[in-house]
Amino acid sequence: MTYRRVVPIAFALLAPVARAHSQIPVSDTVKPLTADSLRLGALQDTAVMRDPRGRELALLTEQSRLRQQNITAEQRPTLTVEGQAQYQSDVARIPIALPGGISPPTPQHDTYDAHLAAGQRLYDPSVGARRAMEDAQLLESQARLRAELYPVRQNVSDAFFAALQAQSQISELQLAITDLEAQHRVAAARVREGTALQSEEKALRAEILRRRQSLAEVAASRRAALAILSDLTGKAYDSTTLLGATDLATQVRHARDSLSILRARPEYEQFARSRAVLEQQERARKAQDLPRVSAFGRAGYGRPGLNPLSTKFDSYWLTGVQLQWSPWTWGTGKRDREVLALQRQIIAHEEQQFTDNLRRGVEQDLATIDRLDGAVRDDDEIVALRESILAETRSRFNEGVVTSADYVDRQTDVLSARTTRALHRVELAQARARFLNTLGIEAH
Repeated sequence: MTYRRVVPIAFALLAPVARAHSQIPVSDTVKPLTADSLRLGALQDTAVMRDPRGRELALLTEQSRLRQQNITAEQRPTLTVEGQAQYQSDVARIPIALPGGISPPTPQHDTYDAHLAAGQRLYDPSVGARRAMEDAQLLESQARLRAELYPVRQNVSDAFFAALQAQSQISELQLAITDLEAQHRVAAARVREGTALQSEEKALRAEILRRRQSLAEVAASRRAALAILSDLTGKAYDSTTLLGATDLATQVRHARDSLSILRARPEYEQFARSRAVLEQQERARKAQDLPRVSAFGRAGYGRPGLNPLSTKFDSYWLTGVQLQWSPWTWGTGKRDREVLALQRQIIAHEEQQFTDNLRRGVEQDLATIDRLDGAVRDDDEIVALRESILAETRSRFNEGVVTSADYVDRQTDVLSARTTRALHRVELAQARARFLNTLGIEAH
């Protein structure tokens, strides 16, 4: 098997996201997880907090506060200034004549009025219901925003594991290049001594150059993934940045045992808040049909005043209590409640559909985890066998029994096996993280 056919398979899972090619420094190799390593959970939290939509939480709270103040203002006295001047074509007359030729006064055709009206609500059952509905709507808006922000966590996860895959492959490629460089020195010495053809040395040098090209390609992919992480989190990462994937096996096992009761996704809170809003809307609608009592008063100056027969300007005032109640609304209240009941059913159906989608996604994640668990165990044995064959071939190459092409083929088999093992390990960590993310569990 030649390197030209093996390498495309080894790198098939890492789609190139950049075209730039450059030599990767030694610091980009995979190292054990340390305190300085970037962890997925911390990156996700940072990205969510940095997202511009996160500032909407404060804006939503301020909007609700202003609306609550408007409800409070409705309970305060209202003052209205009104003025009116009019001319009417006819006025009221008393068609009688009094003794002595005295006639009752006739009102003027032009009338004037200016007054100050005041009102005060004494009893309004809808106020408390509207306040409660505003609180419920605020909580629903906040829950909806958190649900909209949740996909950011998966975006971070995708970029994180793309960079981690490249990081793991860089280590394997550098080890392979180091081994080929050592054998190249052996072949070059033989050529100088006249015990080997120049093609032996050239074949190794060509393979070293080709693998350095692959190394540069993977390094470019890693830089692109880190650039995406930088954009998501607002922090700068470079070629010296190391990523560390913590072991999520324990979290996955606990989550797997509790699948039937897990409802950690923020969408479930949104569904619950939507139902709470409907409950408050129903209470507010019922309160609209109850009686309301208010006090009113009016003081003014005009012609006529309160005496319609007066022909002079006069001041006046009046006060009283008013009852408002519409006992018959032609079924509008009942229909409004039916609308809310239908909306409650719509929310239930949407929640069920969301749950079904999660269940199907989880089943796929679990199948991938189980497959990769077995693959990782087999990878260790495959790598050990390939390395054993390579060690034997290396000895035979040093003895001049096999050619450079034979050695490259065996070394390529080892590189393919080690790269596949590294990819499987990263893919397993990614599948576990995706499983937890699907369920709404933060990876620790």
